[in-house]
Amino acid sequence: MTVTFAMDWLNLLFRWAHLIVGVGWIGTSFYFIALDLSLKKREKMNPGVAGTAWEVHGGGFYHVEKYMVAPKELPSDLIWYRWEAYLTWVTGFALLVVQYYFNASAYLIDPSVMAIHPSEAIVISIFSLGVGWVIYDFLCRSPIGQNTPVLAACLFVLIVGAAWFFSHVFSGRGALIHVGALVGTIMAFNVFRVIIPNQRKITASLLAGHDPDPRLGQIGKQRSVHNNYLTLPVLLMMVSNHYPMLTGHPQIWLVTALILIMGGMLRHFINRHDAHDNFARFWWSLPAAAVALVAAIIYTAPRDVSSAERIADIEAVSLAQTHCAACHAASPSDPAFEEAPKGILLETAADLRRYSDLVMAQAVHSDAMPLGNLTGMTREERDKLGAWLLSK
Repeated sequence: MTVTFAMDWLNLLFRWAHLIVGVGWIGTSFYFIALDLSLKKREKMNPGVAGTAWEVHGGGFYHVEKYMVAPKELPSDLIWYRWEAYLTWVTGFALLVVQYYFNASAYLIDPSVMAIHPSEAIVISIFSLGVGWVIYDFLCRSPIGQNTPVLAACLFVLIVGAAWFFSHVFSGRGALIHVGALVGTIMAFNVFRVIIPNQRKITASLLAGHDPDPRLGQIGKQRSVHNNYLTLPVLLMMVSNHYPMLTGHPQIWLVTALILIMGGMLRHFINRHDAHDNFARFWWSLPAAAVALVAAIIYTAPRDVSSAERIADIEAVSLAQTHCAACHAASPSDPAFEEAPKGILLETAADLRRYSDLVMAQAVHSDAMPLGNLTGMTREERDKLGAWLLSK
């Protein structure tokens, strides 16, 4: 068994585990926010109940009550929703290690952006995730945290600013995945450092016969809502490495801003719909998301390379041999691959024509390939290869 084969299996298993626990965490987040927004006050409710909801699912009927402050007595089998969040972060970080740290030179570093050693890139990665959480937590605990619109604007600037920073340190693929990792860290640490500890303090106060501090529940709810609004953007960021028009874009900070607007506005529309608000109060969120989507499509549209210098077949093949064949060959020379990724060979003119759409997307319209741009493929070379592909 080779190291590459073993790492591929670790990558697959961690990715599978990340999806499993992530679906569980996101599902509970969506469910409880929707449940909270659907609660209604009724004529007959138990003391301390803020609202109730009747639900039907799987052939059964459920009657749910919400206490703003936990009741005087709690059952021993109280269910805590926390491990889904913890394991999502753990498996996500493990995947970051296997995919980006282990292959830092190929996936994380682009010498044309910043020529750094893999160990330096890894230290920057870990440190930046911690600093991002500290800044976010400080903003929430400061007086800014009491003003929702101002706090939202500050968090928007924080995430977009992080995208700008990452895009000036890492490769495009590494930059956008780190924006997602930062947002995921904020969300998971909200659960680990704030929501669950506050719930434990409330429970401990009740068991001791004291009245819990209601602010603990309010703070937990604030962080839970933040997580809910960040869910859709982070999902798109975490799959971004499959789409070179995102990771290969020179202005990743702007792409990030548009993703935040699209996901946030769509989440707002769903939340207000679940709350049964008057449609006139939240209809604007869908057009706002649509405008951001159109802007993203326009801004990431491929450049026109048809006017670039025409080259002969032999020069096109030479470019492929220089910049592509180390990985995309019958016998790859790159030690990270034992066989050509996805079985795609780029050794002849016929190969280039066969996979012209993929080559255009990955190596012409974006700089996603070659990985890490280790061969130093220039913009002029990309344009020439694109013009040749368009002429065939």
